[in-house]
Amino acid sequence: MKQNILSSIRVAFFAAWMVGLLASCHGIYDDLAPCSRGVRLRFVYDYNMEYANSFPKWVDCLTLFVYDEQGNYVGTYTGMGDELKDENYRMTIDLEQGNYHFIAYGGLSCAQTSFSFRSVPAPGLQWQDLRVEMHDAGRVSTTNLHPLFWGTLDINIDADIYKEETVHLMKNTNNIRVVLQHISGKPVDDKDFTFRITDDNTLFAADNSLIPNGTQVYAPWAQGCRTTGVTESGDAEVTVAYAELSTSRLVRENRPRLVISRKSDSKPVVDIPLNEYLLLLKSDRFHEMGDQEFLDRESDWSMVFFLDDSNNQEWIRTHIVVNDWVVRLNDIGFN
Repeated sequence: MKQNILSSIRVAFFAAWMVGLLASCHGIYDDLAPCSRGVRLRFVYDYNMEYANSFPKWVDCLTLFVYDEQGNYVGTYTGMGDELKDENYRMTIDLEQGNYHFIAYGGLSCAQTSFSFRSVPAPGLQWQDLRVEMHDAGRVSTTNLHPLFWGTLDINIDADIYKEETVHLMKNTNNIRVVLQHISGKPVDDKDFTFRITDDNTLFAADNSLIPNGTQVYAPWAQGCRTTGVTESGDAEVTVAYAELSTSRLVRENRPRLVISRKSDSKPVVDIPLNEYLLLLKSDRFHEMGDQEFLDRESDWSMVFFLDDSNNQEWIRTHIVVNDWVVRLNDIGFN
């Protein structure tokens, strides 16, 4: 009886020891596979004015760079196509224990991308070396820029599990639609005007800040005329001129300008500091939101300028319509 009890104890002890050994990442047998550890990443784009996740709708390709705690390049991971449209998409990465810095880009590895690396991240490079540049930098851009997204995450891997983490992305591209309308209802022809935005915003550092890269000129990627709406006097139809321009990130410290000129004599009819006028749209509901956050969250803008025949077709500086909001300008002194 005593022998049976001792035998049972030995068997139970041996079984427990084997279970512990097999569950450990550091067993005594070299041919045992190491335990899995790393991270499962979810990607979210809710840094918009709707505060809703639009990642599956907007991001069609994904690139993630991994760096160690010394800032050295570790590896590159990608996601493409339909898998990104799945709300349950996760990127799984195996990693050793340690601290890591992740930098993610959406829209950068697609065939239709409008941006590229000055130098491709690779062994021997650190995350601070990373630079992303717009393709048309230094030339007049007439491109409808492919949306570009950026995000970052610091993480510690300290256990033999896959940690669940989220990378939050922000959008680095904008579309600006400009409409010219005669207050009298007289048709406006887009071919009578040139539309330009100037800025210095074509080169990004790894932290998504802008690096001076020279003045960039943006011209329309689309323009034309539309007949719609009514005039203030009640006329049934109005023919307006419109232009759409696509720009890189708008940064508060920069001073981009929107200039609309008559082709007949090259005289500007509109010449305004773009950021200041876009910021007029910020509702009092968002009074706690910083200017830069507002410029980053909003990415689809529209501005309506009213022209006056009696003033040599210049813009009436009383009000404009920005994203369907009428903005009164009488007491505003922007230069």
